[in-house]
Amino acid sequence: MPPDHIALLIDDEPLVTDEGEHVEVWRIQTPDADDLVSWAKHVREHYCLDSEIDGLREGTGLSRSEYLTNLVFPDSTERPGPSVRAGDFTEILISDYLEYSLGYTVPRIKFAEKAVRNEPVKGVDVIGYMLIDEDGNNPDDRLVTYEVKAKLTGNAYDDTLQKAIDHSSKDFLRLAETLNFLKRKYKDKGQYEEANKIQRFQNKTDKSYIYESGAAAVITSSTYDEAAIVENTETVNHPNSELLALLVISGDDLMVLVHSIYLSAANDA
Repeated sequence: MPPDHIALLIDDEPLVTDEGEHVEVWRIQTPDADDLVSWAKHVREHYCLDSEIDGLREGTGLSRSEYLTNLVFPDSTERPGPSVRAGDFTEILISDYLEYSLGYTVPRIKFAEKAVRNEPVKGVDVIGYMLIDEDGNNPDDRLVTYEVKAKLTGNAYDDTLQKAIDHSSKDFLRLAETLNFLKRKYKDKGQYEEANKIQRFQNKTDKSYIYESGAAAVITSSTYDEAAIVENTETVNHPNSELLALLVISGDDLMVLVHSIYLSAANDA
């Protein structure tokens, strides 16, 4: 069952760029208190399962809230913490979109593997897959990689979606390393079935599948500029342009929302 906050993502009227490319547009409704707590728990457990917090904080002398705030979550004020926090949050959001709206399986382990909380995780931003058969040998199996760009403050659009498209062009170079990272971590955890599903996509030449790309911009409403998105978005130079999905998600005061979610994630642990 999808987490409660998925109901706050509202499918809006799509856009068509001057190139004729389709852009999905979604809006985030402002959560009430209960939705905020539920959303915060969802985000928190990407970094640290609730069942593991006490064991991990043991010996630190820190409360649950202090442990998460000081050692796990990106910092709320000290740079580059806020931008890393925004990036982490938007990657989780796009993971939710892929899993709960489109039906992909999305690995969720990379944030728990951070060695430095105020650094982004390197590699592909978001990866998802869809297997037609359990044996994972169907050429119609799908793998998708999404590049995610966030602009959660300000008043200018700043071609956020185009930046995501341009960076998405490099995902095929990062894909092998990201798949290797995921398989290795699943094996470390003894999750061999998940590791084998990742392994299915490591050799496209011998085991063909459909490789899709995605570019997503998550932007606060004050920077949403429909005309600029339509006029300035180009995909012609993308190496996977025929299988490239475009997505914009906007909402009011998104950085305020992000800080509220992380604060609740720490205080309600």
